[in-house]
Amino acid sequence: MQHPRLHGALAEALAARGYDKLTPVQSAVLGEDAPGRDLIVSAKTGSGKTVAFGMAMASDLIEADRLPFARAPLGLIIAPTRELAIQVSKELDWLYANAGARVVTCVGGMDPMKERRALNGGAHIVVGTPGRLRDHLERGALDLSSLRVAVLDEADEMLDMGFREELEEILDATPDDRRTLLFSATMPRPIVALAKRYQRNALRIETMGDKEGHQDIAYQAVAVSPTDIELAVVNLLRFHEAETAILFCATREAVRRLHASLTERNFHAVALSGEHSQNERNHALQALRDQRARVCVATDVAARGIDLPSVSLVIHVELPRDAEALQHRSGRTGRAGRKGTAVLIVPFQRRKRVEGMLRGARIAVEWIRVPSAEEIRAKDRQRLLTELSAGVELEDDDQQLARDIMQELAPEAIAAALVKALRTDLPAPEDIIPASQRTDRSVEAGPRQGFEGATWFKLNAGRRHNADPRWLLPLICRYGHVNRTDVGAIRLAASESYFQISERATPGFRKALSRATIAPEDQGLMIELAEPREQSPVYRPERSHDRPRPKKKLRHPKAA
Repeated sequence: MQHPRLHGALAEALAARGYDKLTPVQSAVLGEDAPGRDLIVSAKTGSGKTVAFGMAMASDLIEADRLPFARAPLGLIIAPTRELAIQVSKELDWLYANAGARVVTCVGGMDPMKERRALNGGAHIVVGTPGRLRDHLERGALDLSSLRVAVLDEADEMLDMGFREELEEILDATPDDRRTLLFSATMPRPIVALAKRYQRNALRIETMGDKEGHQDIAYQAVAVSPTDIELAVVNLLRFHEAETAILFCATREAVRRLHASLTERNFHAVALSGEHSQNERNHALQALRDQRARVCVATDVAARGIDLPSVSLVIHVELPRDAEALQHRSGRTGRAGRKGTAVLIVPFQRRKRVEGMLRGARIAVEWIRVPSAEEIRAKDRQRLLTELSAGVELEDDDQQLARDIMQELAPEAIAAALVKALRTDLPAPEDIIPASQRTDRSVEAGPRQGFEGATWFKLNAGRRHNADPRWLLPLICRYGHVNRTDVGAIRLAASESYFQISERATPGFRKALSRATIAPEDQGLMIELAEPREQSPVYRPERSHDRPRPKKKLRHPKAA
């Protein structure tokens, strides 16, 4: 590979790795105005920025054909997470191999004594995370007095993770004349302030145009009832059957709950959040790389620095805080020219806010329905036929076994057994009521089509008892022996909840309640027919302080 401002040692390394052209960000850091200057670079994840800042550093590090002898590091790269730091270190190892560079990695979760010995032995380039680098600096193991160039990779993420103090302490220990390269996908105010303090006459390089940042990602959105979010996740995963999918949640608790639910449904899933140790995190990521797991449930912070080329699907189970967070989450897919899909699951009541956020970010999104169970089964059949149509190479023993089976069993029996075996591990899709046939059960609703003659019942649990339609609905179905489609609107009051049962299902519902056996965890539950005034669409239950407190011991469910 030839470029007038690309050092020969790096050009040879790139050619050996099969590079035939540079990406936009790589070309930009080698532009006429870039050499020797501080840089602020905005580039999307997966755009080749690691190689880009490796190229940009070369003029500061290489003398003649090789890097000079050095006891103290000449180059420093700071990355937000252990995984990203290790990835950067590996990239620089091969990029600078012909120039004789010694690269040392300093990250949490590794033996600090071994890192100190490596630093004492001399390093040209040090790659590390803020916390571990500051620890080595304060202990005197990291000498930054000879530093020529410092790189802050994913600087916005480091500030979001609370590493401002560590970054400032590290940069304050470097020479004033060092060069500073700041790589950040977004430019919030804290990044601008950091650039003003530690950079001089920085050149701004922007390779993420309005469409550049998400042209390889197809954005989709589904509007669902809050009670159906988990079911929508299941059907989206089953419909796409992505090689690797990342599901984003806002809290550790949400990650824990969704991971447990998916595992119970037979999805091969791992979880990443702040409550997981580095060892657990390593095992989870290795399971994704080995394809022992195909789904990763994660918080924003825990997913930073993950680089898995196989990710083709991102699902925003809980909405991101803003458009920048949306793009950074979604950037886990659509990397290095590959296509990816990002799906936002939007509660009905938040659709307008999400539409405004997407318009502001100039992201074109396709609003779709949650895939139905029948659509998923059709997709399964299509995938199965494609898989079986592909040619396979068999060993002699396998060919003989195939002939033996053909002699023993009829073709239809063989095909049926094969289909059953291939479908064994596939989780069942969920039946979700389309939005056109339902109202949001989390709020009071007016009459629904098909529920004109419905009967109202009441249950002795309300907001005071932390009642929620997400657990009321399966409870109603379980004790009343009805389907989800037979349950209409649900109203939550202070001490009670009211719900509709369709006219067709009401007789069987009342009969089932009269025979119901209450599980120990539901002891004290009572379901009964609502009074006539409570069945009125305009009825409003009394305020909590006007309503008498329920008795401690409640009756078993009984039809009135």
